[in-house]
Amino acid sequence: MKKIYAFNGDADGLCALQQLRLASGPEQAEFVTGVKRDIKLLERVRAAAGDSVTALDISMDSNRAGLLRLLDVGAKVTYFDHHHAGEIPVHDGLTSHIDLSVDVCTSILVDRFLGGRFSAWAVTAAFGDGLPAVGRAMGTAAGFEDAKLASLETLGICLNYNAYGESVSDLHFDPAELAEQIRPYDDPLDFVVDSSAYERLVQGYRADMESARGVGVTREAPGAMIVILPDEAWARRAIGVLANELMHGSPESAISILSVKSGGGYTASVRVPRRSAVGADEFCREFPTGGGRRGAGGINHLPESDFDRFAARFETTFSVR
Repeated sequence: MKKIYAFNGDADGLCALQQLRLASGPEQAEFVTGVKRDIKLLERVRAAAGDSVTALDISMDSNRAGLLRLLDVGAKVTYFDHHHAGEIPVHDGLTSHIDLSVDVCTSILVDRFLGGRFSAWAVTAAFGDGLPAVGRAMGTAAGFEDAKLASLETLGICLNYNAYGESVSDLHFDPAELAEQIRPYDDPLDFVVDSSAYERLVQGYRADMESARGVGVTREAPGAMIVILPDEAWARRAIGVLANELMHGSPESAISILSVKSGGGYTASVRVPRRSAVGADEFCREFPTGGGRRGAGGINHLPESDFDRFAARFETTFSVR
């Protein structure tokens, strides 16, 4: 029997995986992962009857065809996620832990499932997934002092930042490699202190964000801001973290960050205020490759010819009249 983990390569996917692997102990497992935007991971999973597949932080709706195929061949699938799911199949081979609440991420769902055994990794994920208030509250409840919370926040942000890119070649670490780098550490704070991988992530993050913060706003209306980043690897890496930063700096404004793709068109990251009547996922699904969750969404490929329509629709939907 094979054990297969299909996980989003961002902080939430990595930290959810880490908790489950720590709980399971030594095991042989296959990984299916990629850049953050590579979410149709179950299409790439090859499993047979009796094999165990765990899906982490990837939309069930986007993976429906792959999920049904795996269930049809007799694989057992366990699913943890907080993105738009659509209708959840009823099948004896599927165990699902789906929660679309705005204040949860996949690692928090895993933390609940495991009874808080490795909650420091869930705190790290919350910081990385753009939920700093949730991460701080969880960390404080767990007894972490401010300096340790700050270290977990930096780690979460850097793990998340590493997953953004057009391809794995844009990243500092392949997420599968990064998963092995963090594997020995029950405590993420030990990873911060001991791992050379952490230092590489921090240095790369700081350099990229210095460049990203120097890019001006492209279009702005009351309550809606659009920034376009250049066709550079650093820009593709920084897009998600920059979107989160701008969101926390302007919490009453919807934010859209577009990064020019090397082959033409854009990748878009969208963040919306908590008060917004329209969720980021709902807005992004108006475009063929869009999706996400209520507070944060994205579009994997927005053709250049669609930019004016996108910008007009974004401003119409989210600007304050």
